[in-house]
Order: sequence, then C-alpha cells, then structure tokens
Amino acid sequence: MKRNSVFAVILACVLCLITGCTSTSNVPPPTIEPTPVVTVQPTESPTETPVSELTVHFIDVGQADAAVLQCGDDTMMIDGGNVADSSLIVAYLKKLNIDNIDYMVCTHAHEDHVGGLSAPLSVMPVSAVYAPSAEADSKAYQNFKRKAADQNTEIMHPENYESFPFGSARVEILACPDNADNLNNTSIILKVTHKNKSFLFTGDAEREEEQTLLDRGLLKSDVLKVGHHGSDTSTSYPFLREVMPKYAVISVGKDNFIRTPYGSRFEPFKGRRCAGVQNRPARRYNYDKRRR
Repeated sequence: MKRNSVFAVILACVLCLITGCTSTSNVPPPTIEPTPVVTVQPTESPTETPVSELTVHFIDVGQADAAVLQCGDDTMMIDGGNVADSSLIVAYLKKLNIDNIDYMVCTHAHEDHVGGLSAPLSVMPVSAVYAPSAEADSKAYQNFKRKAADQNTEIMHPENYESFPFGSARVEILACPDNADNLNNTSIILKVTHKNKSFLFTGDAEREEEQTLLDRGLLKSDVLKVGHHGSDTSTSYPFLREVMPKYAVISVGKDNFIRTPYGSRFEPFKGRRCAGVQNRPARRYNYDKRRR
C-alpha cells in the first residue's frame, strides 16, 4: 500500500452556518504530508476546539480507513489503517495532544481497518474498545486483541441500536452483524449526532448489510464516510437515497489495484450537484459557503 495516497472527497449542497455547528478540521501529523480532512467549521488548532463542538479528522492512510473524533473532553478513534500506518497514527494523536482514548472502534477485522489500532493501545490508555464478534486469524487482528488485553480492556461487541454519549454528541450503533462468511458485512455501522448535524460511518459494509438498514429510517446524515473505499460492492443507490448526504468522504489510495472509487457508484452525487471524485488532496469547505 502506498502511503503517498490521495484522499477523495465529494462535497455537495453546502449547509448554512449556525452557532455551535458540528465541524471537522485539518491537522496534519508531524514530518508527513498534510492530512486531508473535510471541514465544516474550522478552528485555529485542535487544542482550541470548544467544548460545544464536534471535530472529525479523516486521516490520510491511503487504501484504508482511520478517523479521530473529538467532542468536549472525549476522544474516539474509528479504525486505524494498516500496520504500516502505526507511526503515523500515534504521531497524529500526539499532534492533537491526545494522551488517552475514551472509545476505540474497530469496524471489522480486516487489516486496513484494525492494523494501526495496536499502536495507540501500546502507548496510551483506552477506556472502551468495540469490535464485531467476527474475528480474523491475521497477525494484525491478534495483535490488536493482545494489546487490548494488556490494558485489561475488554473488547465489547455492541448490539444493534445500542447508543452512548460522546461529549455533547451521541453515538448510535445501527448495525453490528455476526456474519463471518464475509468480514466486510460484519462492519459496525455507527452514526454520530451532534445537535442537528450527523456523521455516518459504514466501515466496509456491502450492499447486503446496507439493505438490512433501509427500512429503519435512521440513515439520514449530513456526512457519509463512504463504504469500502468507494468500491462498487457498496453505496447502493437505495442506500444513498436514504442517507442523502451533503458531504461524502472516501479514503482511497492513488492508483490502487482495485481501481476504487468506482465511478458509476457516484452518479447520484452528480445529480445532487456534488463536486465529483477527484484524485487530489481534499479541500476544506465551510457551512457558510466560504471554501478554504
């Protein structure tokens, strides 16, 4: 996997700025190229994030997934990229002055999601760890389990519709299947809501898992973390219509061998005046329509 990767971002229908609105910001790890992020309401630095705000950092780990969320004094990490991204992940957390993680979510057991999670587990306390019950025999996943055990932190398997507070935001587990036949379809799908703004994280969930959520009426979100790196196995038209995101984020490697993101999947975005998928670093957009 090439670290020199590009982060594709689809952005559309810019929201109006309101007081205390949810935001994402761009803070690069040291000694590496700036990390692409989607910004809703930027702050001057990560340490200046007000208690009332939710900040989401989408870390550039190429053909993998990693995100760090901050809300008040709470920190959450959703996936950690590959094992090769371990140093980058720790450096990024240190740049944000994070020395403990309240919630760690491994959406599923593939290395490009779990590989880098062992690194923060090795250097800082993690209060709660969530992962599906379906495991992998890979060295990356077994190391993740061992590092959690070293902290005496139980890996919890969340239930559908389970929810918990995250600072002034709320996290809802929309799906956590137990289908070991396809690890992608064991992905934890979760929604983070702060005031009237929401982020939907889908791991590598494919169409079959997406289908199970279509009748529940809980998918509508402002920002969609696109499933499976934009592959044609995910982000079906019915699913996309239910989510109706204003922004979409795809974590993808440049010139990757599976050629994602898959173009035809994103025709619906074009219909909603989206910017389209582009192989270049992400730009920052504000809800007040001022592009940065």
